[in-house]
Amino acid sequence: MKVLIVDDSALMRKLVARALREAGLPLDEIIEAGNGVEGIAVLERLAACEQAPGLILCDVHMPVLDGVGFLRRRAALGLATAPVLMVTADASDPMVAEALSAGASGSIAKPFSVDQIREKALALAVFA
Repeated sequence: MKVLIVDDSALMRKLVARALREAGLPLDEIIEAGNGVEGIAVLERLAACEQAPGLILCDVHMPVLDGVGFLRRRAALGLATAPVLMVTADASDPMVAEALSAGASGSIAKPFSVDQIREKALALAVFA
């Protein structure tokens, strides 16, 4: 399964990718994007090849296009097939609630553990 990580911090993308690998989940490929616009471009490229990620982990606050904007544009383009976990530094951030209204499947707060990543992914049944 492909996983897309959308975050403006290269370090955070690496940490999320490492946590996914260490969680022992069956991953074929981890794709990274530095903001919502890049994330949409990845989804469009995959769709052109009749592919899609099985899971997306997306930061809430990013330049260019934030997490809520990413969710809205993804839905408007008909690319809203994979569950999205919002990654946030503050679970009480009002943008998290807005993201959930815009189609996010859940959220995970930083700092997170490998077990939390595994539990969230399995709860979405993306690896079943």
